[in-house]
Amino acid sequence: MSITTILFFAFVVIVGIQIVYYLTFLFSFSIKRLESRLKKHIPVSVIICAKNEAENLKQNLPLILNQDYTNFEVVLVNDSSSDETFEVMKQFEANHQNIKLVDVKTIEVFWGNKKYALTLGIKASTYDFLVFTDADCKPKSNKWLAHISSKFSNQKAIVLGYGAYAKKRFSLLNHLIRFETVMTALQYFSYASLGIPYMGVGRNMAYRKELFFNNNGFNNHMSIKSGDDDLFINEVADNKNTIICTSTESFTISEPKSSFKDWIIQKRRHVSTANFYKTKHKLLLGLFYASQFLFWVLGTLLFVLVYDWMWVVALITLRFIVQLISLGFAAKKLDEVNLILLTPFLELFLITAQLSIFIANLISTPNHWK
Repeated sequence: MSITTILFFAFVVIVGIQIVYYLTFLFSFSIKRLESRLKKHIPVSVIICAKNEAENLKQNLPLILNQDYTNFEVVLVNDSSSDETFEVMKQFEANHQNIKLVDVKTIEVFWGNKKYALTLGIKASTYDFLVFTDADCKPKSNKWLAHISSKFSNQKAIVLGYGAYAKKRFSLLNHLIRFETVMTALQYFSYASLGIPYMGVGRNMAYRKELFFNNNGFNNHMSIKSGDDDLFINEVADNKNTIICTSTESFTISEPKSSFKDWIIQKRRHVSTANFYKTKHKLLLGLFYASQFLFWVLGTLLFVLVYDWMWVVALITLRFIVQLISLGFAAKKLDEVNLILLTPFLELFLITAQLSIFIANLISTPNHWK
């Protein structure tokens, strides 16, 4: 058997793996209709940890304080900021009775560790239901809290929401960031729907306070500077206590990075936590990325070697059709339809960027959340 024939059969296997993944995503999330019925407002504590975020707080905090919700507090955690963040927080506190401030002083052992600051914020919160977002995030609607909190029940103690990024026209980086965000959401929403939740995003998620303390907070990974959202969810989420919330009104929107350098630094920090996921999650995610990478490598090789190009084209076309259907329905649900036509180009660019990030993280590990 020739080398090209072996490569072709390997390509058939890779395409098969990719189709299984995308069909799984399609039926578990992309086309699945989710209940969006609002329930009675339960008391919630919104926790926002901010480090040098004075301007973002001025812009976004009013949208959180003006939520159409009857009973909530906002816990603002100043994580040793060097700008006017704490002064801005105090100004808001003077005008709103439902704001609680936590001023975190620099402690050498916890320097640069967001988890320490968040822990103090959680301890200071009044209510048993905690909703998390970031200072650079704004809710898409004044029903954000109502939609997120409506997913809590006697069984469901974790709510995973969607943190979108603002759209910028004629920006390759913006399209890439939003595409990566949709791809990530497609996976963690799908796995959660299948009963194998593995992560959430701190821009938009919620959980019960007792879940935090029963797990001893972030103690098991306090030494890891990142992962206050995904590593914690990876530890405590299971097939019974987790639910997703993807109604458009429940989204938060953040300003994306404006340079490739800043985005790479951010993604290096995010990717560095994946090594600490449970083994089953690392296998699922690793196989998906490896099959994506090999799809492009083997497909390109077979074209260069001019091996039975009609079969190669047929396999590539089949894979892209299944991918675009799955991703298309998900993008519509997540209000990112304009990314679909650019999927092949953005996917190739993203795979290349991720490979460089993996290599960079092998050389050195990011140490601080800001």
